[in-house]
Amino acid sequence: MSIIPNSKPFHKKIEFSDNRLMIDLCGQLDCNLSRVEHEMSVQVLRFGNLLEVSGQKEDCLLAVAALQSLYSQLESGKSLELGDIDATIRMSSEFFDLSVNRDSTDNKDNKLDTVSVQIVTRKKTILPRTLAQKSYVKKLLNGDITFGIGPAGTGKTYLGVAVGVSLYLSGVVDKIVLTRPAVEAGERLGFLPGDMKDKVDPYMQPLYDALQDCLTGRQITKMIDDKLIEIAPLAFMRGRTLSHSFVVLDEAQNATEMQMKMFLTRLGENSKMVITGDTTQIDLPRGVKSGLVSALEILKGVKGISFAEFNSDDVVRHHMVTKIIKAYEAFNDTNKRGI
Repeated sequence: MSIIPNSKPFHKKIEFSDNRLMIDLCGQLDCNLSRVEHEMSVQVLRFGNLLEVSGQKEDCLLAVAALQSLYSQLESGKSLELGDIDATIRMSSEFFDLSVNRDSTDNKDNKLDTVSVQIVTRKKTILPRTLAQKSYVKKLLNGDITFGIGPAGTGKTYLGVAVGVSLYLSGVVDKIVLTRPAVEAGERLGFLPGDMKDKVDPYMQPLYDALQDCLTGRQITKMIDDKLIEIAPLAFMRGRTLSHSFVVLDEAQNATEMQMKMFLTRLGENSKMVITGDTTQIDLPRGVKSGLVSALEILKGVKGISFAEFNSDDVVRHHMVTKIIKAYEAFNDTNKRGI
């Protein structure tokens, strides 16, 4: 616990009614509480079903919000993983950074709420891990076309696929269509061994990975066989109308302007589209403008199309990924200024 010299420690008690959930909240040997203490610079003492949080006032209020949110997740039936704890700590900090009145933690309208936005799949319930992710999921659920723009590791594709699975399971859509440009393959695609599925699967693997976190292998295989899940290169979308579908275009920065327009105009009745990409990772040949960059310029302000932007603070992979992205951002900013 870090205490500022000559400052008066602040104390806040929280009571939890369910002793069983309280045990899960604290974790084995109170490891979850230790995590909160370490990351939020507070001390947490346990007295039966009471927790007392001590430290600087702002740190305590943040920790209380995080602990209450974690308990709410347990009440909703979700088990806690290390990533959930880290995510909730991060979201509580972001939430209070945006809050006008930091002292009103008991105000219902000011309560950090991660449980209200959840994605239910066959394998697990997925919660957003940053405020930007929470906003993104809301846009995916409520909008027709959503762009998710930002660096690797921010959950753009993962959450898009998870929302698609959830909407299929709840009967909102009849099928899931996952696509991405096979830029690296080019004309060499025809020389790869196997049938067309074998040729394109290596480029579709990130989409399979996201599906495997939401559905069992058997379910994925059956849905693909029944054409309830389609995974194909972007070029295969030409000439189609995608109705009653949830459609994900991944790595959209590698779509050309013509491909992007073609894709967006495939939208059919009762369908939703999500377009994800990172405008700093364009692999198109020199002189070919990214369709994603053009779409962001052309479609801004079009009613019914929403945009979610992520930055390095939203990276939810290994903590080193955040450091790497920030280092590249700093390097590029320095070069732009000519320093």
